[in-house]
Amino acid sequence: MRTGRTGRTGRKLAGVAAIGALALVATACSSDSKTVGGKATPSKSGGAPALQLPRLDGQKIEVAAVWTGPEQANFLKVLKEFEGRTGASVTFVPAQDPIVNFLGTKIAGGSPPDVAMLPQVGAIQQAAQKKWLKPVGADAKAQLDKNYAKVWRDLGQVDGTQYAVYFKAANKSLVWYNTKVFETAGAQVPKTWKDFLAAADTISASGVTPVSVGAADGWTLTDWFENVYLSQAGPDKYDQLAQHKIKWTDPSVKDALTTLGQLFGKPDLIAGGTTGALQTEFPASVTQTFTGGDQPKAGMVFEGDFVSVNIAQTSAKIGTDAKVFPFPAVGAKAPVVTGGDAAVALKDTKGAQALLTWLASPDAAKIWAAAGGYVSPNKATDLAAYPNDVQRDIAKALVGAGDDVRFDMSDQAPQSFGGTPGKGEWKDLQDFLKNPKDVAGAQAKLEADAAAAYKN
Repeated sequence: MRTGRTGRTGRKLAGVAAIGALALVATACSSDSKTVGGKATPSKSGGAPALQLPRLDGQKIEVAAVWTGPEQANFLKVLKEFEGRTGASVTFVPAQDPIVNFLGTKIAGGSPPDVAMLPQVGAIQQAAQKKWLKPVGADAKAQLDKNYAKVWRDLGQVDGTQYAVYFKAANKSLVWYNTKVFETAGAQVPKTWKDFLAAADTISASGVTPVSVGAADGWTLTDWFENVYLSQAGPDKYDQLAQHKIKWTDPSVKDALTTLGQLFGKPDLIAGGTTGALQTEFPASVTQTFTGGDQPKAGMVFEGDFVSVNIAQTSAKIGTDAKVFPFPAVGAKAPVVTGGDAAVALKDTKGAQALLTWLASPDAAKIWAAAGGYVSPNKATDLAAYPNDVQRDIAKALVGAGDDVRFDMSDQAPQSFGGTPGKGEWKDLQDFLKNPKDVAGAQAKLEADAAAAYKN
């Protein structure tokens, strides 16, 4: 995500997945190209598959993605089912980040993959502008029109042409909490920002610091800002700020930073205080919330569905020791901010287009959904496919948001502003955490850096 967050955090966290899971998939995680392999077989679901795909016997298809570890292993399951239904032979090509640079090298060498998974909206736009991408075919387009909200279709378009199919998403509007801490303190699960601050005060009074913030990774602070801003200012303003059509000195930004200051301005509510938060990386911000028995370092931590990977590194059990609630509503509605990985075709072949059609279908989505660690933006995906109620609720909230869901703002920005450690938005929001009373100063820094990056 620059570090993963489906996009950014999803890939970063793959490296810290449970040892058992890594052992299970070790044979699938080579640094070399991986052929999924196998002869054509009937669909595992039994009987005639819901989605009809063309026969591709003998055709070879290459798919490039940056996924490693369990993410790669689960995607290979999706590709293997595609092989079984079509007779194609699919090879997974491990890519490096930033994937646009990786693809550029492949294209220059005359050997682009048939399909690539791109983790940022900006990467889709950049690849389309370089004329690398082939438009989505009619069959895949029909799946998109049938199964996806308009916002997801629009994210995969450049200048009105559909180039991308979003296959994997992340619900980044979640707060994970230690149930023992809440029970001991008598804290209630909050629905509004006001309730959230009240719950934090209640937990603090019980002797546990309420909120863990992994501010050493500046992207977490962009996520805090985006959720507050989307709920408070609304989707239209969010879109304008994401495109720098309004300035960061806009009153709506002042309101959002002022709201964040209600938490950031009280260091006793943050694990380790301001200094501690700025020294805490994201994985530790999660694990310290769910270790320490009755006295963990924090009672709750904000971030997306990928938090479950880090909770798995503790003895806490999701659904009992660790539960989740939606990011509290600041304005009229609770926000739903997302990230995602989209499939694009670099070759206009029958196989590439068939794979895009497959990835746009609920049949493909339910395979990874059942494996866990995945949320599908496909509204036709059967919620029963997810492995537990927590995952189902996360997916339901994402799909239920419809066209109100918004893609991670910093992932839409030029990398120099929204994706570089120690620079741009990451650094400016870290500085704001140090001095949350200086809202005007933070706005001025953000606008100066945004103007330089967007050049508009």
